[in-house]
Amino acid sequence: MTTLSKSLKTRIQTLGFSAYGIVDIAQIDQSHGDGLFDYIAREHHGTMEWMPRTAQRRSHPHNLWPQAKSALVLGMNYGPDSDPLLSLSQKDKATISVYARGKDYHGLIKGRLKELAGLLARDTGEDVKVFVDTAPLMEKPLAAAAGLGWQGKHTNLVSRDFGSWLFLGVILCAAELTPTPLRTGDCGTCRDCLDICPTNAFPSPYQIDARKCISYLTIEFKGKIDLDLRAKMGNRIYGCDDCLAVCPWNKFAKTASEIKLQARPELDAPALAKLAKLDDKQFRTLFAGSPIKRIGRDQFIRNVLYAIGNSADISLAPSAQAHMDAHNPIIKDAAKWAIAQLSA
Repeated sequence: MTTLSKSLKTRIQTLGFSAYGIVDIAQIDQSHGDGLFDYIAREHHGTMEWMPRTAQRRSHPHNLWPQAKSALVLGMNYGPDSDPLLSLSQKDKATISVYARGKDYHGLIKGRLKELAGLLARDTGEDVKVFVDTAPLMEKPLAAAAGLGWQGKHTNLVSRDFGSWLFLGVILCAAELTPTPLRTGDCGTCRDCLDICPTNAFPSPYQIDARKCISYLTIEFKGKIDLDLRAKMGNRIYGCDDCLAVCPWNKFAKTASEIKLQARPELDAPALAKLAKLDDKQFRTLFAGSPIKRIGRDQFIRNVLYAIGNSADISLAPSAQAHMDAHNPIIKDAAKWAIAQLSA
């Protein structure tokens, strides 16, 4: 077994990672992917067809890279500086998930992982591969196995030190690294994350049905959202933090120290009327370097119109009316619904 060098440990800290742990991949049995296969069998993945397509590779690190012997799992804190649920009561404003209020973390973390991977390859003389959460790797169970925390009843990672606010990255290595000890924890009888969900997306503890999850609906789902779900979305236009933010373990959370992960002022409860006016160029300019840019302007406007419909603010009716002649039928449908809601 090889232990991490002092210089590598130091670099982990200076690059802004808040926690790390190591997993012996040989100790991960094939049941590692059982939850994933059950999730897909229940069709809880919705329209995310890439999940069944990549399920076998995703179910175990060896299916992705047979030579891997160890996984170095790293977490970067992105804790907000205020309660992310406060903007939910500002009906004429938009609520954007905490992770999307700053710079897109994928590129930020991947670049730093590559540097650490280079140092690890130098120290061990073995091959390495870098993964952020866009790769077919189950990073949350790996993070739990590495001692960074445990998967809570909301299925997300919970950390004793950082609550619900850790971005994860993984470096697989062909060297045998000394594993770090587990730091066990559990949610006890707490149901806060389950009970707060506005769409009841958790059929039971430790299970989530993406088809009802507002994060899925606003980011992954491209079509017309079911009528019974629209009213439950409130003013959430990109993602949802309810189940994360309510977790009692957040009392130990810290505000993100990485400046690029801190919220941009213009994305902290922006006005719905202003967002509804964005054309494609303005959308791309406003969300340059943001994960929001990936969903495209039309889907974003759809989400904004649903929020306008939920605002009960008749002064926003002209903002919806302006989209009644949209070429995209999904936007036109959302505008029509919003006007109907405001007129009710």
